Amino acid sequence: MRGFASLAALMKQEPVMSPFSHIGIFTKPNDTRVDKTLHQLHEFLLQRGFQVFCDQNAGLILNMPAMAAEELARRIDLAIVVGGDGTLLSSGRLLAAHEVPIVGVNLGRLGFLVDVSPDEMATQLEHILRGEYKEETRFVLQAEASRDGEILGSGDALNDVVLHVRNEIRMIEFTTWVDGHFVNTQRADGMIIATPTGSTAYALSSGGPIMHPGLQAIALVPICPHTLSDRPLVINSQSVIEIQLCEQRDIPARLSFDGQNNIGLESGDRIRLHTRPEKVRLLHPQGYDYYHILRAKLHWGVQL
Repeated sequence: MRGFASLAALMKQEPVMSPFSHIGIFTKPNDTRVDKTLHQLHEFLLQRGFQVFCDQNAGLILNMPAMAAEELARRIDLAIVVGGDGTLLSSGRLLAAHEVPIVGVNLGRLGFLVDVSPDEMATQLEHILRGEYKEETRFVLQAEASRDGEILGSGDALNDVVLHVRNEIRMIEFTTWVDGHFVNTQRADGMIIATPTGSTAYALSSGGPIMHPGLQAIALVPICPHTLSDRPLVINSQSVIEIQLCEQRDIPARLSFDGQNNIGLESGDRIRLHTRPEKVRLLHPQGYDYYHILRAKLHWGVQL
C-alpha cells in the first residue's frame, strides 16, 4: 500500500509542467489484477491536469469512453501501458508507427520492458511526467509471407518472428539467405529471428545470445536443429532476410509475430524480413540500468 499512499499525497499537489498533455492508458483484457492500479493511475493523471484517453480494455475497467486503437494512437503524446511485457509488445507495435513514447507499469511476471514498479508508480511517474526520464528506442521487425508470388500476410514484431512446425512433432526444412547471399539449408523445429529486445525471450531459451538493446543487430536462432553445428548467427539489422520452406519436405508450418499473430505456411512458401523505419520509444525512470534488470530477472549472482 506504500505506493498508493504516496500516490494520494502527490495527487494533492499542483499540476506539473510537462512535455505531455494527452495521455493514453493501455492494458490487457480480462485481468482483474489491473483494476486498482488503473483507477489510481486515472485519478492521479486527472488531478495533474492531463487529458486521459483509454483503449478498449482500460475503458471497460474505468467505465470511460474508449477509442479504437488507431484513433487513440493519433490523439496521444504519451502512452502508459499497465500489465506485462506481452501487453507492451502489443501496444508497442501499434504505437511505433505514430512515434508515441511508452511508459510500462509492471503488473506481469518477468518484466524486461515494463519497468515501473506499482509500489513506486507515483514517484516514478511524477518524474517522468516532468520530463525527467531516460529514453531509448527499439527497432521493429516486419515480415511478409508469400506463396507462388501472392502475399499470404504480413506482420510486425518487437521481440521476434518465429518460423516453426505446426501440429506435428516433426522437423521442417528451410533455406536462408541474407542480403541475397545463401547462408544455409537446415532441418530444425524452426527458426527464431530475434531483435535485441527479443533476445531475452524465446531466443534465450533456445540458446541464443543476449544482445544489448542498443545494438543494431538481429539474431537468427535455430530451434532444436538436426545438425549440432547449426549455431545462432548475429547479423546487421539493416540486412534483408529471406527464408523458403523446402518443397521436398511437405510439413505444415507457421509464422508467428511476438507469439500473438500467426500465418499458416506450406512447403515452398517464402518469408521476407526487414526492419521498419519507425521505432518504439521507451521511457524509463532516471537511474534505469539494463544490467541491473538482467541481474534481477535472470537471478545472476544469487547464491543457491
